[in-house]
Amino acid sequence: MTTARELMTAGAECARTDETVSQAAQKMRDLGVGALPICGEDDRLAGMITDRDIVLRCVAQGHDTTQMTVADYADGKPVTIGADDDVAEALRTMLEHDVRRLPVIDGHDLVGILSQADVARALPAQQVGELVAGISSP
Repeated sequence: MTTARELMTAGAECARTDETVSQAAQKMRDLGVGALPICGEDDRLAGMITDRDIVLRCVAQGHDTTQMTVADYADGKPVTIGADDDVAEALRTMLEHDVRRLPVIDGHDLVGILSQADVARALPAQQVGELVAGISSP
C-alpha cells in the first residue's frame, strides 16, 4: 500500500492568515506553486488559497489584493488526507471534494501537500483517467 506520506511534497510553506493576497501570490510565484496552505499563528491549518481563488474571488470581484488577507479565503475546515492514508483514499477524497491538492496531516501537523500529479504517478492508467475526468468536469 502506497501512502500519502510516500507521494507528497514535504515541507509545504504556508501563507499566514495575516498575509495579504498579494503577498501570497508573490510567495506562490517564488515557490513555483499554484496553491498554499493557510496557517494561523498556532501553525494549524486554516484552509487553502489557490491562484484560481486569487483571480476569481479577489481580483475579478474588484477587491484590493494589498488589503485583503488570505484569512478571507480560509473557508472553514479544509479537506485533508492523513499522512498514512493510502493513495486510493486520496483519490476518493480528491474526487469527492473536487480538489486537485490535499494538505497532508500527521496528527494536527501539516507535513506536506499531495497533488493530483502525485496521485496520478502512483495509479494505474484507468484510475488516472477517472481522476482527471472527475476533477476536470464542470
